[in-house]
Amino acid sequence: MMKSMNPTAAAVVAVAIGLATVAGPAAAAPTWSPASSERLIKLPGGHLEKAVDNDFAKSALAAALVDSEERLKLKTDTLADLQAAAERADGDLRVELEHQFLAEKRRYIEMMAEYQDLRRKRAETKVRLYEGLLRRLHRDRAAMTPARAQLVARQTEARVRLESMAVHVDGELFRSTATAESRYARDYAKNLAAIESPTQAIGAHPMNQAPEIDGQPVTQADYLRQLIANNEADLAIIEQEKSVLGHMAKLVALDALALAEGITTDADDTFNSGDPDADDPVTSAIDFFVTQ
Repeated sequence: MMKSMNPTAAAVVAVAIGLATVAGPAAAAPTWSPASSERLIKLPGGHLEKAVDNDFAKSALAAALVDSEERLKLKTDTLADLQAAAERADGDLRVELEHQFLAEKRRYIEMMAEYQDLRRKRAETKVRLYEGLLRRLHRDRAAMTPARAQLVARQTEARVRLESMAVHVDGELFRSTATAESRYARDYAKNLAAIESPTQAIGAHPMNQAPEIDGQPVTQADYLRQLIANNEADLAIIEQEKSVLGHMAKLVALDALALAEGITTDADDTFNSGDPDADDPVTSAIDFFVTQ
């Protein structure tokens, strides 16, 4: 005849079984609504991504993410403390600590689901933003008619010829008067040296750099496509972590059933040591949930 569960064990089993399929938080999470503006498209190099990240850092979604990360770290410390305490305890105290450990693991799973939802919102928002910028970029290029494109090209060629001619004339004049060490020659040499330094600085300025991927220059469109791909990869990772979280929830349910029926294993097998200092809050806590 199966013995009845005590009230605490029954409560733990009920909540743990309900976690077998992890769902996102019911309450609406903070959002982030960046604008797909012309200013972003015109930003050079990697400054577009930096501008987006800076805008995100000011949002309520960013604040919620930071808070979620901090609470997860504290919860991991709590799990480690309870784990260590249960390993040292015996009898009723050990059973009570095991119940607390299960309850804290349940809360950890809930908090991790919230954290994943916030990260998903960030990545999805970035994908929408970069896709909007890419569409805007394509529209701008399509608006450039063949006649207008030819006019712009001619204007550019004329400007290059004019600048080249000015340098040639100044050079000829400088050479014709250099032997006499004229005032113009001295002033020209001084100005030429003064111009060279800021010209090099302009060329090396980060706001004047072309976008790059792995050190290779790319077009603005290709750079945007890479940013989209990066954030879609983040979404794929979050989906993998969601699967891991589901397995954690199932393990909590099984542990709760085992505890309610008085089925225990050695402390060293039940409480595997986790790594609270690891970077990934999902994988760093997995050992808290595994019973060998």
